[in-house]
Amino acid sequence: MAAASTDCRWAWATAAGISVAALALSNPSPADFEAFAGERLVELASKELCAPGGLPLVAQLVISNCPQLVASQRQLLGQLAWAGSRRYNAGLFSLYTTELGGQTLLPGLTVPRYQALTLAGAGHLVVLQSSQKESPLQQR
Repeated sequence: MAAASTDCRWAWATAAGISVAALALSNPSPADFEAFAGERLVELASKELCAPGGLPLVAQLVISNCPQLVASQRQLLGQLAWAGSRRYNAGLFSLYTTELGGQTLLPGLTVPRYQALTLAGAGHLVVLQSSQKESPLQQR
């Protein structure tokens, strides 16, 4: 009976060890975070910039396909997010704190400031909290 109990403990310990190793190996990398953040920023920017009144009239005349233009900047937006982020790597998961924005794109058009907390683990990235410090695309 004692041998069966010991075997059961070893089986549980082995299963737990394999699970921990799988979580550590599936912790998304900074490159995964960049791709994820780029996609999220394309969604946000498209909603704000490409909506009626999102861009100044002069910019609307020059830009014929706003969603396509924003989407073409996905990689750059991801790089900006990574540059504005700090990563806390706990091995099994990572937390990214990101602060972006405040830049002036065009005269009278300022990018709003964003803060986000993202959890990366088990091969997935999830935004836990996000906030915008200023009103959307403040026009001065």
